[in-house]
Order: sequence, then C-alpha cells, then structure tokens
Amino acid sequence: MPTFRLRAATEDDLPALHAVIEASVRGLQAGDYTPAQIEGALGTVLGVDTQLIRDRTYFVAETAGDPVRIAGCGGWSMRKTLFGADAGPKREPARLDPRTGAAKVRAIFVHPDFARRGLGSLILATVEDAARQAGFSRFEMGSTLTGVPLYRLKGYVEIEPIAVPLANGEFLRVVRMTKTAEDNRG
Repeated sequence: MPTFRLRAATEDDLPALHAVIEASVRGLQAGDYTPAQIEGALGTVLGVDTQLIRDRTYFVAETAGDPVRIAGCGGWSMRKTLFGADAGPKREPARLDPRTGAAKVRAIFVHPDFARRGLGSLILATVEDAARQAGFSRFEMGSTLTGVPLYRLKGYVEIEPIAVPLANGEFLRVVRMTKTAEDNRG
C-alpha cells in the first residue's frame, strides 16, 4: 500500500491535476452520473479552480515511492464560491470572514488507481486542519453524489440538493453539506 505526502499545488501541476480529475470523474463517478452529465461537468463544475492554487489552499497528494505520481488533490477556500472550476457557474471571489463564514471544502478527487485506500480521508483532514489554522470553525461544500457517503462519515450534514445546469443541457446533482469543527474531528 503506497504512502502519500501532501504539498501545496502549483501552477506547474495543472496538466497533471486535470488528468487526475478527469480519471477520477470518469472512473469513480460513472455509477452516479450519466456519460452526458460527466462530459458536461468536466472543466466547469468538476475541475480545478486556479484561485485556490494562487491562494495556496489547494493540495496535491503524491505517492512517496519512485516514480512519484499524483494520486489525488483537494483544497479549501476562504472565498464565497461553493464549487466549480475556473469556468464554473456562480463564481463569488469575495473573501469570507472566518468568524462568521464557513470555509469551502473544494475539489477533492482521487485517481481510481488509489481509491478506497484512505486518501480521500487524508486529503479532507488536511484541508480541514488548514482551514482551522486560518481561523475557520465551520465548513461547507457542494459534494458530488459519489462523495456524500464519505462526507457523512466525517460528520458532514446534508443541507440541500442543488441541480447545476450544464452547457450541454444536462443538470448535475450536487449536495450542499456543512459541518462545524466540533461536530467530528474524524
């Protein structure tokens, strides 16, 4: 079983991040979404938000062996945007006040080769810890249907379903979820 190390993502990682996200979505979300929904969501709803890289709040999970591979990624945001890539809907770049706002957990993806090995949990814990260190005590996300079971296990509560319109006429169902830092440190 490989061990993983996390580091801040850089713009040099973008090609590898796009590849990991595409493999993750196509390989792990096919049971929850149709091919048309997946195609319509890649790069808009499901993808990298480079603002997170510029803010240094997006992480790359790498294998510790040789060769090093990017096995997953994920981050958090101090901004109002709930989900989505650079070209995603409802971009809200305004900064949140950590005393009153909820850090946004964003774009956690695991390559199918590394699925079900605890990597998603490791990324989530890293993201939550970083947001706590920045003063946030609440977390919010727009989860894919595929991610909901993991986030429930980690103390997140479903608030509402969101039907996100896609450019190809389809809709992608995501679930707005929330958690306070005291709810569950798991």
